[in-house]
Amino acid sequence: MDGMPMAGRTTAWQTRAPQTTARPAAPAVAPPLRASDDDRLAAVHRLQDAVGRGLLTPDECSDRMAAAFAAVHVRDLPPLTADLPPAVVVAAAPAPPGWRPLGTLAWQQLRASVAAARHGGPATWRLALAVLIAMVLLLTVLSLVAQGLYDAGPGDFGGPGFGGPDGFDGVRGPG
Repeated sequence: MDGMPMAGRTTAWQTRAPQTTARPAAPAVAPPLRASDDDRLAAVHRLQDAVGRGLLTPDECSDRMAAAFAAVHVRDLPPLTADLPPAVVVAAAPAPPGWRPLGTLAWQQLRASVAAARHGGPATWRLALAVLIAMVLLLTVLSLVAQGLYDAGPGDFGGPGFGGPDGFDGVRGPG
């Protein structure tokens, strides 16, 4: 009888683990995201913009900015600007085109003028000659002015060719 199970008595292999109902796992709550310096600065810039638009007093902005800089988590920042209207975004002005389009237009104008001069009469040639002479004169004057500005000029007695009052030009010869 020892080897036989007795009524009311269970053996280890007959014992079952308690049945549990399968419950869906509760979604794990993600830890709050930490605020970066950029997040804090974005909130501070928005607060400063609000002061500039007259929506906040400087004292109120100062308190909110202190809270923004002290914020540890991202969730701490939106309440600081929740009562402010959205910031006005001003589109940046387009960059100036630079010198390349101007050079292209000047080249096209020159080509058109040359083409017109080929098919025009003597008046066109006279105009082209007058413009050429004016350009040469202008470049001559500009080069003389540049030389006067960047060269010491006639008052500089140290350079060769600019003899002083006694004829000494800065170079002594053997004799």
